[in-house]
Amino acid sequence: MKKLIENANILIESLPFIRNFYGKTFVIKYGGAAQVEEALKDSFARDVVLLNFIGIRPIIIHGGGPKISATMKKMGKEPTFIQGQRVTDKETMDIVEMVLGGLINKEIVALINGHGGKAVGLSGKDGSLIRAKKKLIRKSEKGEEVIDIGLVGEVESINPEILDSIEKGGFVPVISPIGVGANGDAYNINADYVASAIASSLKAEKLILLTDVPGINDKKGNSLSSLSKKNVKKLIDNGTISGGMLPKVQACTRALDAGVKKTHIVDGRVPHSLLLEIFTKEGIGTEIVS
Repeated sequence: MKKLIENANILIESLPFIRNFYGKTFVIKYGGAAQVEEALKDSFARDVVLLNFIGIRPIIIHGGGPKISATMKKMGKEPTFIQGQRVTDKETMDIVEMVLGGLINKEIVALINGHGGKAVGLSGKDGSLIRAKKKLIRKSEKGEEVIDIGLVGEVESINPEILDSIEKGGFVPVISPIGVGANGDAYNINADYVASAIASSLKAEKLILLTDVPGINDKKGNSLSSLSKKNVKKLIDNGTISGGMLPKVQACTRALDAGVKKTHIVDGRVPHSLLLEIFTKEGIGTEIVS
């Protein structure tokens, strides 16, 4: 009986959050260990289904870099990176579309549907959801020389009409970060930036980025549960935020500038990390607010 009462108290404690977030859109970037380990994949899918059933509107954007690299090697093509960006010729782009839009996207859809959800897989090419342009990499800060890394893009605009239609039917969109250019070319785009752009276009309640670290730490290694944009700039300037965390933080600040209410960087290695971040006062990651 004691255990049952404890369970009831947990539900009651989550009630204010459920009431506040009912009907709101959460954009979730799904990647890292949560996208690889079987138990975490199952945990994530259950979280998404629960969010949908209680009236929250989740939109999932996924990456898949390691799987793309592994598939390229199996096909006899060695991955090449410049400034952290995958050099993407036409043959590589075909592999990217096959892995992201086919293998990974459909696996996520199947996992969510397997737990009673209603997920629909999309590419950014569907309904011209993600309009993209070629990304230019400059060899130095002065920018004299531009390096051509092929079909790597950046978001030019988002057309949210298809998302509105899908969500009205109670479906969960699962989106691979592939954009389409003005000439019809497909572009491989960083999933963090795609999630940020989609959250911005919808003025989402939350943008949540799942990663493989416990949020943002200070210089002493202490976890920071909440940061303002002003504090983020200081941490970037003094080198506390750098490397792979930098694009995630930039994605968050861009979304805040565009009207997203709150952004979160969450440790996806923790089972049910989404629920712990959303439905508890303390959370388990770092929230970045305006």
